[in-house]
Amino acid sequence: MTAVDRLVPWTVDEGSSRARALFVDRFGTDPDGVWSAPGRVNLIGEHTDYNDGLCLPIALPHRTYAAVRLRDDDRVRLVSAQESGDPREVDLADVGPGTVDGWPAYVVGVAWALRQAGHAVGGFDVAVDSCVPYGAGLSSSAALESSVAVALDALHDLRLGRDDAGRSTLTTLCVRAENEIAGAPTGGMDQAASLRSRAGHALLLDCLDGAVRHVPFDLAAEGLVLLVVDTRAEHALVDGQYAARRASCEAAAARLGLPSLRALADDARGWAWALDALAGSPDADVEVPRVRHVATEIGRVRDLVALLDAGRVRDVGPLLDASHESLRVDYTVSCRELDLAVAAARSAGALGARMTGGGFGGSAIALVEAADVERVELAVAAAFADAGLSAPGFLVATAEAAAS
Repeated sequence: MTAVDRLVPWTVDEGSSRARALFVDRFGTDPDGVWSAPGRVNLIGEHTDYNDGLCLPIALPHRTYAAVRLRDDDRVRLVSAQESGDPREVDLADVGPGTVDGWPAYVVGVAWALRQAGHAVGGFDVAVDSCVPYGAGLSSSAALESSVAVALDALHDLRLGRDDAGRSTLTTLCVRAENEIAGAPTGGMDQAASLRSRAGHALLLDCLDGAVRHVPFDLAAEGLVLLVVDTRAEHALVDGQYAARRASCEAAAARLGLPSLRALADDARGWAWALDALAGSPDADVEVPRVRHVATEIGRVRDLVALLDAGRVRDVGPLLDASHESLRVDYTVSCRELDLAVAAARSAGALGARMTGGGFGGSAIALVEAADVERVELAVAAAFADAGLSAPGFLVATAEAAAS
Protein backbone atom coordinates (compact mmCIF):
# COMPACT_ATOMS: atom_id res chain seq x y z
CA MET A 1 0.00 0.00 0.00
CA THR A 2 1.25 3.50 -0.86
CA ALA A 3 2.34 5.47 2.21
CA VAL A 4 0.72 8.83 2.94
CA ASP A 5 2.69 11.81 4.24
CA ARG A 6 0.42 13.90 6.49
CA LEU A 7 1.63 17.40 7.34
CA VAL A 8 0.38 17.88 10.89
CA PRO A 9 0.47 21.44 12.28
CA TRP A 10 2.28 22.28 15.50
CA THR A 11 0.42 23.47 18.53
CA VAL A 12 1.04 27.11 19.39
CA ASP A 13 3.04 26.05 22.44
CA GLU A 14 5.20 23.72 20.35
CA GLY A 15 5.84 26.32 17.66
CA SER A 16 6.65 29.01 20.18
CA SER A 17 9.02 26.72 22.07
CA ARG A 18 10.85 25.77 18.89
CA ALA A 19 11.37 29.38 17.82
CA ARG A 20 12.43 30.43 21.31
CA ALA A 21 14.90 27.55 21.60
CA LEU A 22 16.44 28.41 18.23
CA PHE A 23 16.80 32.04 19.28
CA VAL A 24 18.54 31.13 22.54
CA ASP A 25 20.82 28.65 20.77
CA ARG A 26 21.92 31.06 18.04
CA PHE A 27 21.93 34.39 19.87
CA GLY A 28 22.71 33.31 23.44
CA THR A 29 19.87 35.21 25.10
CA ASP A 30 16.10 35.16 25.41
CA PRO A 31 13.89 36.90 22.84
CA ASP A 32 11.49 39.65 23.82
CA GLY A 33 8.68 37.38 22.69
CA VAL A 34 7.38 35.02 20.02
CA TRP A 35 4.78 35.91 17.40
CA SER A 36 3.18 33.71 14.77
CA ALA A 37 1.13 33.98 11.60
CA PRO A 38 -0.71 31.40 9.50
CA GLY A 39 -0.29 30.27 5.96
CA ARG A 40 -3.43 30.34 3.87
CA VAL A 41 -5.34 28.25 1.39
CA ASN A 42 -7.61 29.96 -1.11
CA LEU A 43 -11.03 28.38 -1.57
CA ILE A 44 -11.67 30.24 -4.81
CA GLY A 45 -10.72 33.49 -6.53
CA GLU A 46 -7.30 32.86 -8.08
CA HIS A 47 -5.28 35.59 -9.81
CA THR A 48 -8.07 38.03 -9.05
CA ASP A 49 -6.40 40.01 -6.27
CA TYR A 50 -4.09 42.06 -8.49
CA ASN A 51 -7.08 42.65 -10.78
CA ASP A 52 -9.01 44.39 -7.94
CA GLY A 53 -11.28 41.34 -7.74
CA LEU A 54 -12.71 39.07 -5.05
CA CYS A 55 -11.13 36.07 -3.35
CA LEU A 56 -12.06 33.74 -0.50
CA PRO A 57 -9.11 32.39 1.53
CA ILE A 58 -8.95 30.81 4.97
CA ALA A 59 -6.06 30.92 7.44
CA LEU A 60 -4.44 27.52 8.00
CA PRO A 61 -3.53 25.89 11.33
CA HIS A 62 0.03 25.71 9.98
CA ARG A 63 1.94 28.78 11.17
CA THR A 64 5.33 30.51 11.03
CA TYR A 65 6.83 31.45 14.40
CA ALA A 66 9.20 34.39 14.86
CA ALA A 67 11.15 34.91 18.09
CA VAL A 68 12.28 38.55 18.13
CA ARG A 69 14.44 40.77 20.29
CA LEU A 70 14.98 44.47 19.62
CA ARG A 71 18.48 45.88 19.24
CA ASP A 72 19.78 49.37 19.97
CA ASP A 73 21.20 49.80 16.46
CA ASP A 74 20.00 49.38 12.86
CA ARG A 75 21.29 45.84 12.35
CA VAL A 76 19.03 42.87 11.69
CA ARG A 77 20.36 39.40 12.41
CA LEU A 78 18.33 36.50 11.05
CA VAL A 79 18.33 32.74 11.48
CA SER A 80 15.85 30.13 10.32
CA ALA A 81 15.43 26.50 11.27
CA GLN A 82 14.70 25.87 7.60
CA GLU A 83 18.05 27.33 6.46
CA SER A 84 21.59 26.28 7.35
CA GLY A 85 24.61 28.45 7.95
CA ASP A 86 25.52 31.41 10.10
CA PRO A 87 23.04 34.18 10.89
CA ARG A 88 22.47 36.59 8.03
CA GLU A 89 23.07 40.25 8.86
CA VAL A 90 21.56 43.28 7.15
CA ASP A 91 21.79 47.00 7.96
CA LEU A 92 18.34 48.56 7.61
CA ALA A 93 19.88 51.74 6.21
CA ASP A 94 21.09 49.69 3.22
CA VAL A 95 17.75 48.03 2.45
CA GLY A 96 16.05 48.95 -0.82
CA PRO A 97 14.70 47.27 -3.94
CA GLY A 98 17.18 44.70 -5.20
CA THR A 99 19.51 44.85 -2.21
CA VAL A 100 18.55 41.71 -0.23
CA ASP A 101 18.48 38.16 -1.56
CA GLY A 102 16.55 35.12 -0.38
CA TRP A 103 14.22 34.70 2.56
CA PRO A 104 15.68 37.62 4.61
CA ALA A 105 14.14 39.99 2.05
CA TYR A 106 10.67 39.13 3.38
CA VAL A 107 11.76 39.97 6.93
CA VAL A 108 13.77 43.14 6.46
CA GLY A 109 11.32 44.22 3.77
CA VAL A 110 8.64 44.54 6.45
CA ALA A 111 10.90 46.73 8.61
CA TRP A 112 11.77 48.80 5.53
CA ALA A 113 8.10 49.28 4.65
CA LEU A 114 7.26 50.35 8.21
CA ARG A 115 10.08 52.90 8.10
CA GLN A 116 8.92 54.12 4.70
CA ALA A 117 5.49 54.70 6.29
CA GLY A 118 7.07 56.89 8.99
CA HIS A 119 7.39 54.42 11.85
CA ALA A 120 10.59 54.52 13.89
CA VAL A 121 11.56 50.87 13.55
CA GLY A 122 15.11 49.88 14.45
CA GLY A 123 17.22 46.75 14.32
CA PHE A 124 16.34 43.38 15.78
CA ASP A 125 17.39 39.77 16.04
CA VAL A 126 14.93 37.16 14.76
CA ALA A 127 14.79 33.37 14.78
CA VAL A 128 12.20 31.73 12.57
CA ASP A 129 10.70 28.25 12.56
CA SER A 130 7.71 27.18 10.52
CA CYS A 131 5.40 24.29 9.75
CA VAL A 132 3.89 26.05 6.71
CA PRO A 133 5.06 23.90 3.78
CA TYR A 134 7.63 25.85 1.78
CA GLY A 135 7.03 26.30 -1.93
CA ALA A 136 3.59 24.70 -1.68
CA GLY A 137 1.53 27.73 -2.74
CA LEU A 138 0.24 28.11 0.82
CA SER A 139 1.78 31.53 1.44
CA SER A 140 4.79 30.67 3.54
CA SER A 141 6.21 34.07 2.53
CA ALA A 142 3.13 35.98 3.73
CA ALA A 143 3.17 34.01 6.99
CA LEU A 144 6.80 35.07 7.49
CA GLU A 145 6.07 38.71 6.69
CA SER A 146 2.98 38.79 8.90
CA SER A 147 4.68 37.19 11.91
CA VAL A 148 7.43 39.81 11.72
CA ALA A 149 4.90 42.60 11.16
CA VAL A 150 2.91 41.84 14.32
CA ALA A 151 6.14 41.39 16.27
CA LEU A 152 7.52 44.80 15.27
CA ASP A 153 4.12 46.36 15.76
CA ALA A 154 3.94 45.07 19.33
CA LEU A 155 7.56 45.75 20.27
CA HIS A 156 7.44 49.34 18.97
CA ASP A 157 3.91 49.92 20.33
CA LEU A 158 2.63 50.98 16.91
CA ARG A 159 -0.86 49.66 17.79
CA LEU A 160 -1.68 48.73 14.22
CA GLY A 161 -2.40 45.13 15.15
CA ARG A 162 -5.14 46.00 17.61
CA ASP A 163 -8.01 46.37 15.13
CA ASP A 164 -8.88 45.47 11.56
CA ALA A 165 -8.19 48.96 10.22
CA GLY A 166 -4.64 48.79 11.55
CA ARG A 167 -4.19 45.26 10.27
CA SER A 168 -5.33 46.45 6.87
CA THR A 169 -2.46 48.94 7.01
CA LEU A 170 -0.03 46.19 8.00
CA THR A 171 -1.32 44.13 5.08
CA THR A 172 -0.53 46.96 2.66
CA LEU A 173 2.97 47.33 4.10
CA CYS A 174 3.65 43.59 3.88
CA VAL A 175 2.54 43.62 0.24
CA ARG A 176 4.91 46.48 -0.42
CA ALA A 177 7.73 44.51 1.21
CA GLU A 178 7.03 41.50 -1.00
CA ASN A 179 6.62 43.54 -4.19
CA GLU A 180 9.51 45.95 -3.80
CA ILE A 181 12.10 44.20 -1.63
CA ALA A 182 11.48 40.50 -2.31
CA GLY A 183 10.60 41.24 -5.93
CA ALA A 184 7.42 39.14 -6.13
CA PRO A 185 4.60 41.08 -7.87
CA THR A 186 1.78 39.50 -5.87
CA GLY A 187 -1.55 41.00 -4.91
CA GLY A 188 -2.75 41.37 -1.34
CA MET A 189 -4.75 38.21 -0.72
CA ASP A 190 -2.04 36.25 1.08
CA GLN A 191 -1.15 38.93 3.60
CA ALA A 192 -4.81 39.81 4.22
CA ALA A 193 -5.60 36.18 4.98
CA SER A 194 -2.67 35.92 7.38
CA LEU A 195 -3.38 39.19 9.19
CA ARG A 196 -7.17 39.63 9.00
CA SER A 197 -8.78 36.17 9.11
CA ARG A 198 -11.10 34.94 11.82
CA ALA A 199 -11.31 31.38 13.20
CA GLY A 200 -14.25 29.43 11.81
CA HIS A 201 -14.68 31.79 8.87
CA ALA A 202 -13.53 32.29 5.31
CA LEU A 203 -12.34 35.79 4.46
CA LEU A 204 -14.25 37.38 1.60
CA LEU A 205 -11.74 39.99 0.48
CA ASP A 206 -12.64 42.74 -1.96
CA CYS A 207 -9.31 43.78 -3.42
CA LEU A 208 -10.80 46.91 -4.97
CA ASP A 209 -11.06 48.67 -1.60
CA GLY A 210 -9.68 46.16 0.91
CA ALA A 211 -13.09 45.53 2.50
CA VAL A 212 -13.61 42.15 4.15
CA ARG A 213 -16.54 40.04 5.27
CA HIS A 214 -16.14 37.01 7.49
CA VAL A 215 -18.19 34.16 6.03
CA PRO A 216 -18.96 31.24 8.41
CA PHE A 217 -17.06 28.16 7.24
CA ASP A 218 -17.45 25.04 9.36
CA LEU A 219 -17.06 21.95 7.21
CA ALA A 220 -16.91 19.59 10.19
CA ALA A 221 -20.53 20.40 11.03
CA GLU A 222 -21.46 19.12 7.56
CA GLY A 223 -19.30 16.00 7.79
CA LEU A 224 -16.85 17.40 5.23
CA VAL A 225 -13.12 18.05 5.06
CA LEU A 226 -11.05 20.39 2.91
CA LEU A 227 -8.05 18.27 1.98
CA VAL A 228 -4.93 20.02 0.69
CA VAL A 229 -2.51 18.14 -1.56
CA ASP A 230 1.02 19.53 -1.59
CA THR A 231 2.22 18.22 -4.95
CA ARG A 232 5.85 18.94 -4.02
CA ALA A 233 6.16 20.53 -7.46
CA GLU A 234 7.73 23.67 -6.08
CA HIS A 235 6.67 26.95 -7.56
CA ALA A 236 8.28 30.37 -7.46
CA LEU A 237 6.57 33.72 -7.93
CA VAL A 238 9.76 35.53 -8.91
CA ASP A 239 10.54 33.53 -12.06
CA GLY A 240 8.63 35.79 -14.44
CA GLN A 241 5.55 33.64 -15.14
CA TYR A 242 3.41 35.29 -12.47
CA ALA A 243 4.58 38.77 -13.47
CA ALA A 244 3.81 38.06 -17.13
CA ARG A 245 0.20 37.23 -16.33
CA ARG A 246 -0.23 40.29 -14.21
CA ALA A 247 1.23 42.45 -16.97
CA SER A 248 -1.07 40.95 -19.61
CA CYS A 249 -4.12 41.67 -17.44
CA GLU A 250 -3.03 45.25 -16.92
CA ALA A 251 -2.42 45.65 -20.64
CA ALA A 252 -5.84 44.25 -21.48
CA ALA A 253 -7.55 46.57 -18.98
CA ALA A 254 -5.74 49.55 -20.49
CA ARG A 255 -6.72 48.47 -24.01
CA LEU A 256 -10.34 48.28 -22.85
CA GLY A 257 -10.16 51.67 -21.14
CA LEU A 258 -10.81 50.15 -17.70
CA PRO A 259 -9.07 50.89 -14.39
CA SER A 260 -8.77 47.12 -13.86
CA LEU A 261 -10.43 43.91 -15.03
CA ARG A 262 -12.65 44.01 -11.93
CA ALA A 263 -14.79 46.52 -13.81
CA LEU A 264 -15.94 43.72 -16.13
CA ALA A 265 -17.38 41.70 -13.25
CA ASP A 266 -19.42 44.74 -12.17
CA ASP A 267 -20.49 45.81 -15.68
CA ALA A 268 -24.25 45.65 -16.24
CA ARG A 269 -23.53 44.57 -19.81
CA GLY A 270 -21.62 41.54 -18.59
CA TRP A 271 -18.09 40.81 -19.79
CA ALA A 272 -18.50 39.16 -23.19
CA TRP A 273 -18.20 42.51 -24.97
CA ALA A 274 -14.62 42.79 -23.76
CA LEU A 275 -13.64 39.58 -25.53
CA ASP A 276 -15.01 40.96 -28.79
CA ALA A 277 -13.18 44.24 -28.23
CA LEU A 278 -9.88 42.41 -27.69
CA ALA A 279 -10.31 39.95 -30.55
CA GLY A 280 -8.50 42.18 -33.05
CA SER A 281 -5.55 43.09 -30.84
CA PRO A 282 -2.09 41.70 -31.62
CA ASP A 283 -2.05 39.94 -28.23
CA ALA A 284 -5.60 38.58 -28.45
CA ASP A 285 -4.50 34.95 -28.16
CA VAL A 286 -3.13 35.73 -24.69
CA GLU A 287 -5.37 38.52 -23.46
CA VAL A 288 -8.76 37.05 -24.38
CA PRO A 289 -8.48 33.85 -22.33
CA ARG A 290 -6.88 35.64 -19.39
CA VAL A 291 -9.63 38.25 -19.32
CA ARG A 292 -12.22 35.48 -19.54
CA HIS A 293 -10.67 33.72 -16.54
CA VAL A 294 -10.60 36.82 -14.35
CA ALA A 295 -14.20 37.78 -15.16
CA THR A 296 -15.60 34.30 -14.62
CA GLU A 297 -13.49 33.64 -11.53
CA ILE A 298 -14.84 36.72 -9.77
CA GLY A 299 -18.31 35.44 -10.60
CA ARG A 300 -17.47 32.06 -9.11
CA VAL A 301 -16.38 33.71 -5.87
CA ARG A 302 -19.75 35.43 -5.62
CA ASP A 303 -21.58 32.19 -6.41
CA LEU A 304 -19.64 30.18 -3.83
CA VAL A 305 -20.24 32.77 -1.11
CA ALA A 306 -23.95 32.73 -1.94
CA LEU A 307 -23.99 28.97 -1.46
CA LEU A 308 -22.18 29.25 1.88
CA ASP A 309 -24.61 31.94 3.02
CA ALA A 310 -27.48 29.62 2.08
CA GLY A 311 -25.99 26.70 4.02
CA ARG A 312 -25.37 24.74 0.81
CA VAL A 313 -21.67 23.94 1.19
CA ARG A 314 -22.19 20.50 -0.38
CA ASP A 315 -23.13 22.22 -3.64
CA VAL A 316 -19.86 24.11 -4.15
CA GLY A 317 -17.98 21.25 -5.85
CA PRO A 318 -18.86 22.21 -9.44
CA LEU A 319 -17.54 25.73 -8.81
CA LEU A 320 -14.20 24.30 -7.64
CA ASP A 321 -14.06 22.11 -10.74
CA ALA A 322 -14.88 25.02 -13.05
CA SER A 323 -12.24 27.19 -11.41
CA HIS A 324 -9.58 24.56 -12.04
CA GLU A 325 -10.53 24.22 -15.70
CA SER A 326 -10.39 27.98 -16.15
CA LEU A 327 -6.96 28.14 -14.52
CA ARG A 328 -5.75 25.19 -16.57
CA VAL A 329 -7.11 26.21 -19.96
CA ASP A 330 -7.53 29.99 -19.94
CA TYR A 331 -4.90 31.14 -17.46
CA THR A 332 -2.46 28.26 -18.14
CA VAL A 333 -1.04 28.16 -14.63
CA SER A 334 -1.66 24.51 -13.81
CA CYS A 335 0.85 21.71 -14.34
CA ARG A 336 1.01 17.93 -14.64
CA GLU A 337 1.15 17.36 -10.89
CA LEU A 338 -1.76 19.67 -10.10
CA ASP A 339 -3.95 18.17 -12.82
CA LEU A 340 -3.14 14.67 -11.61
CA ALA A 341 -3.97 15.53 -7.98
CA VAL A 342 -7.29 17.07 -9.01
CA ALA A 343 -8.25 14.18 -11.30
CA ALA A 344 -7.27 11.49 -8.78
CA ALA A 345 -9.17 13.20 -5.97
CA ARG A 346 -12.31 13.50 -8.09
CA SER A 347 -12.07 9.88 -9.19
CA ALA A 348 -11.81 8.82 -5.54
CA GLY A 349 -15.03 10.62 -4.67
CA ALA A 350 -14.15 14.24 -3.97
CA LEU A 351 -17.14 16.55 -4.37
CA GLY A 352 -14.92 19.04 -6.19
CA ALA A 353 -11.23 19.87 -6.56
CA ARG A 354 -8.99 22.59 -7.95
CA MET A 355 -5.48 23.93 -7.86
CA THR A 356 -4.98 26.69 -5.32
CA GLY A 357 -2.48 29.53 -5.16
CA GLY A 358 -0.42 31.05 -7.94
CA GLY A 359 0.09 27.80 -9.82
CA PHE A 360 3.03 26.37 -11.81
CA GLY A 361 3.23 23.82 -8.97
CA GLY A 362 2.20 24.09 -5.35
CA SER A 363 -1.02 22.65 -3.99
CA ALA A 364 -4.51 21.50 -4.88
CA ILE A 365 -7.59 21.33 -2.68
CA ALA A 366 -10.38 18.75 -2.63
CA LEU A 367 -13.72 18.88 -0.82
CA VAL A 368 -14.31 15.37 0.52
CA GLU A 369 -16.58 13.51 2.89
CA ALA A 370 -14.87 13.15 6.27
CA ALA A 371 -15.22 9.37 6.01
CA ASP A 372 -13.43 9.37 2.64
CA VAL A 373 -10.30 11.34 3.55
CA GLU A 374 -7.98 8.35 3.80
CA ARG A 375 -9.34 6.83 0.60
CA VAL A 376 -8.77 10.06 -1.32
CA GLU A 377 -5.27 10.47 0.13
CA LEU A 378 -4.33 6.91 -0.86
CA ALA A 379 -5.75 7.35 -4.35
CA VAL A 380 -3.80 10.55 -4.97
CA ALA A 381 -0.59 9.09 -3.52
CA ALA A 382 -0.98 5.97 -5.69
CA ALA A 383 -1.57 8.07 -8.80
CA PHE A 384 1.66 9.99 -8.14
CA ALA A 385 3.58 6.77 -7.55
CA ASP A 386 2.21 5.24 -10.76
CA ALA A 387 3.28 8.37 -12.66
CA GLY A 388 6.80 8.20 -11.25
CA LEU A 389 6.38 11.48 -9.35
CA SER A 390 7.62 12.39 -5.88
CA ALA A 391 5.16 11.54 -3.13
CA PRO A 392 2.75 14.39 -2.31
CA GLY A 393 2.00 15.64 1.19
CA PHE A 394 -1.46 16.06 2.67
CA LEU A 395 -2.95 18.39 5.23
CA VAL A 396 -6.43 19.15 6.48
CA ALA A 397 -7.37 22.82 6.15
CA THR A 398 -9.51 24.31 8.90
CA ALA A 399 -10.29 28.00 9.18
CA GLU A 400 -8.06 29.39 11.92
CA ALA A 401 -7.16 32.73 13.51
CA ALA A 402 -4.89 35.44 12.17
CA ALA A 403 -1.39 36.48 13.21
CA SER A 404 -0.86 37.12 16.92
